[in-house]
Amino acid sequence: MSGPEELVPLARKSEDLGVAVLTVADHLDDHLAPIPALMAAASATTTLRVGSLVFANDYRHPVMLAKDAASVDVLSGGRLEFGIGAGWMTDDYRASGIPMDRPGVRIKRLEEAIQIIIATWAGESFDFDGEHYRIDGLVGLPKPVQSPRPPLLIGGGGRRVLSLAGRYADIVGLNPILTSGVIDAAAGPSATFEATIEKISWIREAAGDRFGQIELQTRIHMVLITDDRDGIFDALSGEFGLTPQQARRTPHALCGTVDQIVEDLLERRETLGISTIGISASSLDDMAPVIAKLAGT
Repeated sequence: MSGPEELVPLARKSEDLGVAVLTVADHLDDHLAPIPALMAAASATTTLRVGSLVFANDYRHPVMLAKDAASVDVLSGGRLEFGIGAGWMTDDYRASGIPMDRPGVRIKRLEEAIQIIIATWAGESFDFDGEHYRIDGLVGLPKPVQSPRPPLLIGGGGRRVLSLAGRYADIVGLNPILTSGVIDAAAGPSATFEATIEKISWIREAAGDRFGQIELQTRIHMVLITDDRDGIFDALSGEFGLTPQQARRTPHALCGTVDQIVEDLLERRETLGISTIGISASSLDDMAPVIAKLAGT
């Protein structure tokens, strides 16, 4: 989306079709920056929720990000879903000159940032003395409209970041492992049904008693409405680093007739607990009948 001629109609169509949340990514490409895009989408609609999928923590100081996000929540009437991650796209770091530390450092910095953002949204004076950030008597205003705060989404594919998500997040985004900094066939083995079960076990272990309150979400990287489901999986699975059988069961792809896709989504909700999916804007028209069939289920 490069301007209002694309974003505003997309937001209104999404609302009309019954999409729950319109999300924007956070990359240094030709797309709009997240905060103004979220505000534009919220201003063009009345009930559609807007969210980040996800802010890369390393690109902004958490105090400023918390204030920007709270402002969106206030101006949208409490419709923000706040997603944040440790950052992963190598090209963004390289092009911007932002240092890309090893994953463990980025994840520790992310945890500190989450603690600061939550404290900032409380609207009371607080201090923070961490390894990566220091706060001295900050009062975070404006406070978000939503109480106790906007829903917090943390996405990732590895054990450390998903354990972090289990401790803090309201929504956990289940992703392939992207240590190479790009989405390619190397991510395939971490995108299988079995790998997803293991990821959920990490979240459950870290979350403890609060696991039942966590919403599980996954990003769909391929949507194809077709009568030749088996032929498509056989032909394309190798490009994703999967066998045809693994491709049929991965929670990151949807392929088949509308009824088959509805059945797949209901089965994933039943067996994996995944109740939310993210699709690209280019897939919205194809998924419209699926959204309609699932409305109210």
